[in-house]
Order: sequence, then structure tokens, then C-alpha cells
Amino acid sequence: MDIPWLKAAFVGAIAGFFSGLLGIGGGVIVVPGLVLLIGLNHYSAAATSMATIVASSAAALYAFSGSGDVRWSTAAIVIIGAALGAWTGARWMHRVPEHILAGTFAVVMGVAAVRMWF
Repeated sequence: MDIPWLKAAFVGAIAGFFSGLLGIGGGVIVVPGLVLLIGLNHYSAAATSMATIVASSAAALYAFSGSGDVRWSTAAIVIIGAALGAWTGARWMHRVPEHILAGTFAVVMGVAAVRMWF
């Protein structure tokens, strides 16, 4: 598969910017970007997104760490649950049809949007 470099860089830049600005996981932008702009299936987009989140999270953490905004005790607890949940979800992903994954992603994003707004 030929990678459309400019589109991929654009997805990464937008995801990184909003991750740092809003504290969102980059997957919120990376997964749809990889599916819609790059043409990956949802399985590959989710897995690829996880790889990109490592770098964007590290960069943002470096920027945030000097400000005193990181609550390390809370982060430590969340990291344990997030790591276990991510591992479990990754192991189960291929057991769920792709259209169900995409629909679930859309519903979760919609619910989150409504909850944040109101």
C-alpha cells in the first residue's frame, strides 16, 4: 500500500495539536483520519493509532510536566486500568465485526460530545 505522506502527516499534525490542546486521545482524530483519508480498515487504523499515541503523549507530557498540571498519583491509577483495558480490547478487537467497531466508535464519540457540551 502506498502511503499518502502528506495526508498522513496532516492527520498526525491535527491529532497532535488537539491532543495537546484539549487532552484528548489522539485516536479520536487519528482513527477516522486513517480510515477516511488514508484508506485503512478499522482494525489497522485502531492499531496504527495506538502506535502514534505513544509519541504524541510523550511530547505533550514533556510540555505539561514543567507546569505542575500533571497529577501523578491519579495518573498512576488510571495508567493501570488503561493498560489492562487496552490490552483486553486489543485482544478482543478481531472478534468484533468491523462495521460494529466503527459504529461503536461513532456512538461513543457522539455520547462524549453531548456529555461535554451539556
